Amino acid sequence: MSDCGGLKIEVFGTRATLRHSGALWLEGARAMVVADLHFEKGSSYAARFGQMLPPYDTRETLDRLERELAALNPATLIFLGDSFHDGAGEDRLPADDRARIAALALGRDLVWAVGNHDADGPRALPGAVVDEAAIGGLAFRHEPLPGAQPGEVAGHLHPAARVTSGRASVRRRCFVTDGTRLVLPAFGAFTGGLNILDAAFAPLFGTPPLAAALGRGRVHAVGWKSLRPD
Repeated sequence: MSDCGGLKIEVFGTRATLRHSGALWLEGARAMVVADLHFEKGSSYAARFGQMLPPYDTRETLDRLERELAALNPATLIFLGDSFHDGAGEDRLPADDRARIAALALGRDLVWAVGNHDADGPRALPGAVVDEAAIGGLAFRHEPLPGAQPGEVAGHLHPAARVTSGRASVRRRCFVTDGTRLVLPAFGAFTGGLNILDAAFAPLFGTPPLAAALGRGRVHAVGWKSLRPD
């Protein structure tokens, strides 16, 4: 456990801190990684389905992101895919939110790994658009590849852990790792979570992984036997 309440681990030999915000911090490379921001999900639901979600998800996600950047001051910021909820999300950005996102690239490298929701990446915002990125022995991509992938860091699945104690039950977003690969929780304000006991996670880990559940001010390590289905 670190002073910030994060959980210190190694992923394929690289030291990392899993922060309670849902961000991954690689201190040696001064790199911060977040997955599945889903900017403009609220406006997407309003436009496509007439479902009027509060239109502040991008702003709330940016608030949390900026707090992490102020705390860490990374040299590199990696968005791990599905940064926008759909291909038109960049066009729907309010001017002030667009300016805030552009400012994230000031003084650092901003990398947009593309995902299934934003396959073309942003068109007018600063930063490099890539299919995947690499730092040391780690490969950063949106969707986990099947089979053994040592060093893979991915998002896409929005992992969540459910734990029960007596009559109480708690469900939290989480990181999930077996020490050789890592799946990040969704960082976006309106994103849900898939229970890591779901069959979608089974092909990724040869041994029972560790869940690192996001709590208030700290990350909680949860063993596989303590997890419960939804």
